[in-house]
Amino acid sequence: MVIKLKKEKKTKKKRKLRLWVVIVLLVIFSGALIFSGLKVFSWHKDNKKIEEIKKDIEESIKPEQIEEEGELINPPSNDTGKQSDYWYYTKVPFYEVNFSELLSKNDQTVAFIHMDNTNINYPVVQTTDNDYYLTHAYDKSKNDAGWVYLDYRDTINPLSDNLVIYGHGRVNKTVFGSLKNVLTKSWQSNKDNYVIWLSTPTENFVYQIFSVYTIQSESYYIKTGFNNQQEKEEWINTMVSRNTAPTETGATVNDKILTLSTCENNSGGRIVVHAKLIKKQTR
Repeated sequence: MVIKLKKEKKTKKKRKLRLWVVIVLLVIFSGALIFSGLKVFSWHKDNKKIEEIKKDIEESIKPEQIEEEGELINPPSNDTGKQSDYWYYTKVPFYEVNFSELLSKNDQTVAFIHMDNTNINYPVVQTTDNDYYLTHAYDKSKNDAGWVYLDYRDTINPLSDNLVIYGHGRVNKTVFGSLKNVLTKSWQSNKDNYVIWLSTPTENFVYQIFSVYTIQSESYYIKTGFNNQQEKEEWINTMVSRNTAPTETGATVNDKILTLSTCENNSGGRIVVHAKLIKKQTR
């Protein structure tokens, strides 16, 4: 009888233990479910806000195409027959926007960037660090989708050797989410896609893309300045050698470079685009 009572007590303890384990697991599962739901809700809310801001900008500020030749930058000296793609891209028009209205919306606006066959058509902002606009929208409201921003180490006037512009790679293709288009065959096979337009309050620029690739996060490709010509030449040669797109466009130590960078995945992968300045126009 005593042995039977002991067995019954052990059975009851085991049942209680199993019940507590189930309760704990249910609490953890429910908490994880609620947390995930809140994250998804927040993600959609942030995306919607960015889309609304972008729509407002596009409706009120429409870039104009300016059909003027402008000043050619670093043309190929040995290309007497003008066979290089450089000459093809110098024929594209400039883009110009109304900065007075942009600056009224955000006084940290330094440029406007446009890129064909992507959703990249954004004012570019710059502040004193590279963190603020990772978590703030163009109207400076808190937003994990962030905005498109210029590296705080760079200067627009005069142009730094390497202007670096960042943006989150959002799944809904806002900010720099559509930059991954450059990795597709359809995008790469269209010759007209290899142009980036940049406009500032004082100048309009046309850049020709010379390198497209993916890489793990590093600080080398986002160097904004160089100690000497040799250091810059080595850097440019490395960026050219990384190119995976079907273009043979090169770059030299005399070129001014524009670099676009966004995240490829959650494992530290980056999508990188490098372009060289080929013409400019003073506004």
